[in-house]
Amino acid sequence: MTENELRRRRLISAKQSEESIAKIEGQGSYKLAFADNEFLLSDDLRAVRLQLEYLKPQLTLEKHNVDATIVVFGSARFLPPEQAQHDVGVAEQALEKDPENDTLKGHLKRAKRALKNSAYYQQAMDFARIATEHNLCHDDENLMIVSGGGPGVMEAANRGAMEAGGDSIGLNIVLPHEQRPNPYITPEYCFQFHYFAIRKMHFLQRARALVAFPGGFGTLDELFETLTLVQTQKSEPVPIVLVGKEFWQRLIDFDLLVEEGTIAEQDLELFEIVDSAEEAWQAICHCYDLKNGSRHIR
Repeated sequence: MTENELRRRRLISAKQSEESIAKIEGQGSYKLAFADNEFLLSDDLRAVRLQLEYLKPQLTLEKHNVDATIVVFGSARFLPPEQAQHDVGVAEQALEKDPENDTLKGHLKRAKRALKNSAYYQQAMDFARIATEHNLCHDDENLMIVSGGGPGVMEAANRGAMEAGGDSIGLNIVLPHEQRPNPYITPEYCFQFHYFAIRKMHFLQRARALVAFPGGFGTLDELFETLTLVQTQKSEPVPIVLVGKEFWQRLIDFDLLVEEGTIAEQDLELFEIVDSAEEAWQAICHCYDLKNGSRHIR
C-alpha cells in the first residue's frame, strides 16, 4: 500500500470517527440529565417535576424571609372601574347609531354588568392597600399579599399592594389560553406553575388569612378546598372572609347545608361574609385580637 493510499484511509477513518462521535453526542442519552428536556418532561419524572416546582418558589421566599401572607382570590374577568366605564360609553355610542340592533343591545347589557362588577376590583385593590399599609407599619410581620397573578381581582390585589408602596406575590398557572402575569406583581416574587396542586400548597403554606371576592370555578375551588382543609383539621384555622354578601348569599345556601345535615352548624363559623374591604380587614384583625390579644398577624 502506497503512502498516499495509507494517508487517504487514515483521513477517511478520522472523518468517520468524528461523524460517529458527533452522532453519539447528538443522542438524548448523552445529554446531561438536567439539560435533557425530553427526559425531564417524561411521565416517569413527574415526581421530580413536582418537587422542583415546589422548591423553586419555596427557596426564593425563604431567602427573602417571606413567611406570612394574605391570600386574595376572585374572578379574573372583573375590569378596573375606569375601563368598565369607558366600555359602557363605547357601547352606548354604538347603540345610539343603531338603536334596534340586538347585538349592540347585548354589548351594552354586558358592559353595564361589567361596570357593576368593577366595584369588586376596586374593593380588592382597597383591601390590598389597607393590608399592605399595615404591613409597612409592622416590620416584624413581613405580611404580604399573594394573588393568582393574573387579571381581574388578582391584578387588583397586586395593584393595591404596589400603590401602597409594598411588595406582593403572584402565583401564575399555565393554562390552555395562556395567562400572562399582571404588571403590578413584584418581579422577584412572580412565579409560574404547571401543577395546580403545588400552586395551592404555596397559597396556603404561609397564609394568615384568605379573602375571597366573587368569582367562578377557580375561586370556588380554592375557597372550598381551604374550608375543607380547615374543617378536617388538615390546616391550621385562619380567617376566611367572603366579600360581597349579595353574591355569596345568593350563590350558596349555607343554611341549607346545615338543615340537610351535610355540614355542622359550627362549620358556619369557619368563615365570615362582609360587604367591603374595610369590613374584611376588621374581620381579620378581630380574629387575631381574639386569638392573640393583639393586632399582630403572626
